[in-house]
Amino acid sequence: MTASVPSPSAGPLPQPVPELHAPSRWTSIDILSDLHLQAGLPGTTAAWARHLTTTTAQAVILLGDVFEVWVGDDAAEPGSFEAHCEAILREASRTRSLYFMAGNRDFLVGPGFLARCGVQALPDPTVLVAFGRRWLLSHGDALCLDDVDYQAFRRQVREPAWQQSFLAQPLEQRRELAARMRAASEQRKREHGLEGYGDLDKAATLDWLRATDAEALIHGHTHRPADHTLPEGRRRHVLSDWDFDTPGQPPRGEVLRLDAQGLQRVTVPAAR
Repeated sequence: MTASVPSPSAGPLPQPVPELHAPSRWTSIDILSDLHLQAGLPGTTAAWARHLTTTTAQAVILLGDVFEVWVGDDAAEPGSFEAHCEAILREASRTRSLYFMAGNRDFLVGPGFLARCGVQALPDPTVLVAFGRRWLLSHGDALCLDDVDYQAFRRQVREPAWQQSFLAQPLEQRRELAARMRAASEQRKREHGLEGYGDLDKAATLDWLRATDAEALIHGHTHRPADHTLPEGRRRHVLSDWDFDTPGQPPRGEVLRLDAQGLQRVTVPAAR
C-alpha cells in the first residue's frame, strides 16, 4: 500500500488515505458488506461461506458489518460461532486474497483474529487502484453526517482508550452489553424504519472523491443498494445487505464484482 493525498476542503476524510493496488494477475474482485452474521442466521452464514469458497474472483473485499456484533477476538473460543467464522475465512484465504474493513458493528475485530484467518485489514477509507481506475472504498457510516448522535458515538468507540476499557471487561459482560446495544438499535429500526437512518452527505462524499482522485465511491452501511450519479461525472455504488433467513421473505444477497469491463451486481444464491 501507498498513501497520501491532499486534504479536502470539507468533510471528515482521515489522513493519510491508503491505496490498495490490484496485482495484474487479478481478473475480478468481489466487494460485499452488511451480512450481520450471527449464530441465529445459519442460511446467511452458509451462503457467505459458499460464496467465499466458490467465487471466481481472485480477491474478496469485506466492507464492514460482516458480523452483527464483535466483542473482542477472544470471543472466537473453541466451539463458538466466531470460531466457526474464523475457520470459514481461513479456508477461503488459501485460494484467494481476503480484505476486511471495519463497520459500525464489527469495529473491534482485531489484528489477532485477522492474522489467524489470513485476512488483511483495510483502513476506512481506502482507494482501490484496479483495472486502470481509482475506486474509493468505505463502510459508509463516517459520511452519514446528519446523524449527529451516531457520529458522536462513533468518535467515542473508535478511541483507543474506550476500546481498551471495553476489552478489559470479562467476555460475558461484553456480550451482555453488546446485546443491550443491539436491542436498542432494533427498537430504533422498529420505530423509525430504514428511512429513519441518515444517508451519506453529498458534499462530503464529493470532497472525498475529489481529494482521492477517485471516480466512484463503493460503500455499504445504509442497506439501500443503488447506483447514484454525482456531479463531475462521479458515481456512488451502494452495496446490498444480506438475509437468507427471514421467513416469508425472498433471499437477499449481492456482491459488486469489479473487472476490466467495470462494475456489475451479482446475485448470491442460497447455499444448498
